[in-house]
Amino acid sequence: MTRNEMIRLRRQMQRRIQDVVAERRQAANQRATGASEKETSTVKVG
Repeated sequence: MTRNEMIRLRRQMQRRIQDVVAERRQAANQRATGASEKETSTVKVG
């Protein structure tokens, strides 16, 4: 595996992780309006 391939793979993985984090944040924000503190703290990541 070349250096460029490793860089490209790392960027793809970071993008996917950021997408997941953004989704979880949106879900946490939607629930935060009527949820208990315990629920929201388990959903929020990052």
